[in-house]
Amino acid sequence: MNNDAVLALENGMIFRGQAFGDVDTEAKGEVVFNTSITGYQEVMSDPSYTGQIMTFTYPHIGNYGVNPEDFESDSLKVEGIIVKECSRTYSNYRATGSLQDLMKEQSRIGIQGLDTRQLVRILRSEGVMRGIISAQGKDPQVLIEEARSIPSMEGLDLTLGVTCHASYIFKPQTEEFVQDPLIAPKKTFHIAAIDYGIKRNILRRLAQYGCHVTVFPAHAKAEEILAIKPEGIFLSNGPGDPAATVHAINTITELVKHGIPTFGICLGHQLLSLVFGAKTYKLRFGHRGANHPVKNLLTGEIEITSQNHGFAVDQNGLPAALEATHINLNDNTLSGIRHRELPIFSVQYHPEAAPGPHDSDYLFKQFIEMMSAGQSATVA
Repeated sequence: MNNDAVLALENGMIFRGQAFGDVDTEAKGEVVFNTSITGYQEVMSDPSYTGQIMTFTYPHIGNYGVNPEDFESDSLKVEGIIVKECSRTYSNYRATGSLQDLMKEQSRIGIQGLDTRQLVRILRSEGVMRGIISAQGKDPQVLIEEARSIPSMEGLDLTLGVTCHASYIFKPQTEEFVQDPLIAPKKTFHIAAIDYGIKRNILRRLAQYGCHVTVFPAHAKAEEILAIKPEGIFLSNGPGDPAATVHAINTITELVKHGIPTFGICLGHQLLSLVFGAKTYKLRFGHRGANHPVKNLLTGEIEITSQNHGFAVDQNGLPAALEATHINLNDNTLSGIRHRELPIFSVQYHPEAAPGPHDSDYLFKQFIEMMSAGQSATVA
């Protein structure tokens, strides 16, 4: 790992370090940061990070290796990673390999040895920006110009690049190392989950709560989804600009007319809000980490949450049909809504964790209770 590498930002700054992973490739994307101490494999395989280069603020990454169970999708989704130090060795009885080898296998480059504290301070003050990691020996000014030519995240619909190709039935498997809160479901509900970049642990939690889940691709039409007569609809997380995801907005607009209990997470939350007339905007540096405090406005309770988003719903001028239910206590941005008449709610964070705390797992139970209140038939 002695390959000289460069991180070039669109503002003209250059950071020098050493490349690891697949040093023969380059990473181009929006440079963001995540404050989680653990969970690097889950973060890197989360489809919501498509188009982004991840800066890990925790200084030591890779020390417990990687394994098949901790993937949140079928592959690594970040474009590349930035760390203070990538561990040369790993030690964990669950590990089946090293982070460096996984990145090389999946053509992802990382850069280490730079001052990640300085980088994060810049991203916090100036906002996230486009950047490129390269170990190709290019002129730094050339890299800066290449960074400036990367498409802005605003206006990008990235869901079609990460969604499933066709609908399928999720079949849960017994996983020895998964330690989610145990559930004893009394009834099974048939859920239609729309995959805008859905995390595996969302599907696991729905299944553990007794849901029979049919997953639909992001481009599925409302009539296709309604044809299975779902008792509940789930709208997943995903990458890109929610306002640019017009196909999803059109489909959800048709779905909500049927009064089916609906639960949205992250991008799903933003899309639901847009459907009912709210607006979204890009945050300066986003919320990415596993320790974000959120206040439940309905109960007054505080929960520590896992978050990953660069856009938010504007709570100023929130449509009369929507009620704010949760607020992010770090910056008072909107973190949850519910419809005042329809059985619809959503949150701007990740109750399924992976990584993160389980404080918000009650939201899955709330979804089940919402379906239980209707006239749903039990799925055999």
